[in-house]
Amino acid sequence: MMDARIHSLERQVQDLTSRLDQSDQRVRHLEEQLAKNSRNSSKPPSSDGFKKPAPKSLRKKGKRKSGGQPGHTGHTLAMADKPEHTEVHRVKECEHCGRSLADQSVEGIEKRQVHDLPPLRLIVTEHQAETKTCACGHLNKAAFPEGVNAPVQYGEGIKAAAVYLKNYQFLPYDRTCELLNDFFGCPMSEGTLCNIITQSHTLAADPVEKIKELIEQAAVAHFDETGSRVDGKLWWLHSASTAQATYYDIHRKRGREAIDDIGILPDFLGRAVHDFWKPYFGYDCLHGLCNAHHLRELIFAHEQHQQDWADHMIDCLLDIKEAVDHAKQSTDLSACNAQAGHLAAEQIQAFEARYQQVLDEGYAQNPLPPLPRNAKKRRGRRKKTKARNLLERLDEHRDEALAFMYDFNVPFDNNQAERDLRMMKVQQKISGMFRTKDGAQAFCRIRSYISTARKNAVGAMDALTRLFSGNPFVPALNTS
Repeated sequence: MMDARIHSLERQVQDLTSRLDQSDQRVRHLEEQLAKNSRNSSKPPSSDGFKKPAPKSLRKKGKRKSGGQPGHTGHTLAMADKPEHTEVHRVKECEHCGRSLADQSVEGIEKRQVHDLPPLRLIVTEHQAETKTCACGHLNKAAFPEGVNAPVQYGEGIKAAAVYLKNYQFLPYDRTCELLNDFFGCPMSEGTLCNIITQSHTLAADPVEKIKELIEQAAVAHFDETGSRVDGKLWWLHSASTAQATYYDIHRKRGREAIDDIGILPDFLGRAVHDFWKPYFGYDCLHGLCNAHHLRELIFAHEQHQQDWADHMIDCLLDIKEAVDHAKQSTDLSACNAQAGHLAAEQIQAFEARYQQVLDEGYAQNPLPPLPRNAKKRRGRRKKTKARNLLERLDEHRDEALAFMYDFNVPFDNNQAERDLRMMKVQQKISGMFRTKDGAQAFCRIRSYISTARKNAVGAMDALTRLFSGNPFVPALNTS
């Protein structure tokens, strides 16, 4: 009787201990979620709410003061050499005694200029095609210029302005039409604006296909994705970019199916820089990992879990970055291998040894948990802490994490892709979701065209005007 009672109590203790462990894990998980912000995780700054994390830059303090440096060219409003209009304000009489000065010669002039907009209005150009009957009886009619197809239509400039406001400044349809009416006296309907967007989507097909090919041929390209809503459902907006080209596409899926349908990575032979989203590793190209993500995760591990090795790894990565930046700017051939584009062999070996030393410290602080008694009956991987997972990632993918050290063409982070996606998130905040798949795809194509043009010092309005005039911008260069 007593043995049965003891056995029952032991089972109760085991059950309570198990529940306590589960509760501890849940509390720890919730505390980690509350502790995450844009500074120590991949959460966007908009998720921080009103309690913004205290700024804490990892950059080392420079020697120069903030603000404009000596010799910096200013951008103060300057006087025009040839103003369009001149108004002369004459001295008619003496303000002291009242004597007339109308006939007295001018001794000097003080100039002040006001820069302002001219009256904004549409300029209407009427095209008249003559008709003449020949002596032979044939009726001849002059041809209208190419693109003049309707009795009344909008020109290239107003079409470019409409697309600029809608797809570059992210105004909703109604506000775009309102602005065109208020500024130019152009009462455009939302239906007409939609037709213009559709036309620009069609015209941009060939230039954007060329942009896509340029990214496929690049030595280094950046890849990322972010959530977007189409007709109330979660879709994924994907980006592929270089310093000179940008390509956007939208898909129902986030992983391999979407990447295959978009069609850049399957044929990409360069180095893909990304943020360790596992489907990217399914492709045979070289890879580079975003160390900005690593730094945020290391900050979280150090501050939330008191992982000293994480702080040492932050210092290690930043010191390597500083050495690479210095070597890129240095003319000292001992600092880098100029021909191969990487650090000197001695520096690489020293940093590799330091990197390994930090990993060893991390493994000592994060040993694998012991197998449970019924380990033979359990399936799947052994449960590990987030710090241990981060540690193993930095170990197993050290070549990808340190790719920027071995190849100066590879950046330290994936900020290029994040910058290209940032404006897409701004579009969501201003205009909201896309109503249809066609509208989302049109936006992605037009934005790909505009973003690429701006990366090559071509203004958005200029690029759009060229698109409607039949002379679209296409970067004829080798992207890298």
